[in-house]
Amino acid sequence: MSSSDCSKRIYRNVGNQELLKLVSRLPPGRALDCGCGAGDNARALSSIGWDVVGITISSREQEEASQFCTQVYLQDLEYGLPPDVRGEFDLVVFSHVLEHIRNPSKILQDAGTVLAKGGRVAGALPNVLYWKSRLQFALGRFEYEESGLMDSTHVHFYTFESGKRLLELSGFQLIESAVEGWFPSWGLRRLMPDAAHSMDRLACRLLPGCFGYQLLYVAELP
Repeated sequence: MSSSDCSKRIYRNVGNQELLKLVSRLPPGRALDCGCGAGDNARALSSIGWDVVGITISSREQEEASQFCTQVYLQDLEYGLPPDVRGEFDLVVFSHVLEHIRNPSKILQDAGTVLAKGGRVAGALPNVLYWKSRLQFALGRFEYEESGLMDSTHVHFYTFESGKRLLELSGFQLIESAVEGWFPSWGLRRLMPDAAHSMDRLACRLLPGCFGYQLLYVAELP
C-alpha cells in the first residue's frame, strides 16, 4: 500500500475466512501474502500447513506478522514485489490491498511472475455498490471514513464486475467469484437468525453486486 497513512496503521482482524475458504481445496504449499497486515491470514494459512511469506509497508506489522510467516518483506507494493522475493508460490493473496494501490495491474502482473504452475491468486475487494452505500449515495452522501468501504486510504473503488475485469485485464483467468454480505432483514435477524442467514445467502447469490460487502475472487494464469 502506498499511502503514508497505511504505513502508520496496523491492520488486524481474525483473517479473511471467506476468502480462504475459496482456496481451502488447494494442498498446502508456499503462499505469498501481499499486504499481510499483522499476519492474521498468515496465521490461518500456516495453521493448516502453508509456508507463508508476507509483504507489508509497516515495520510494526512486519514485526507482528513475523510470528506466522517464514519471512516478511518491508515494501511499498506501489513499486511491485520486492526484488528479493524468490521461487514460485502456489498461492498469492491480496486481501483488501488492491484498492489502496494506484496501479494494481502492476502488482498483479508481478504476482504472475512468481506464481507456480497451477497456482492461484486469491483477492478480496470492498464493494462500493453495497446496498448501504447505495442508500448513502442516493441521499447525496459520499464521505470518507477511518475504515470500511469508504476508507480514506482507498484510491480505487470496485464493483463485482469491475473487480473481475481488473484480474482479467492483468492477465488472469477467473476461476471463481463470490461475495460475502448481508440482506437488510433487521428485526428478523434477531428473532430468526437461521432464516436471516438463508436470506443473506440467497440475496448474495442472486444480486452479488448489491448485497455483497466484500468481493471475492480466485484466478490463475491462462
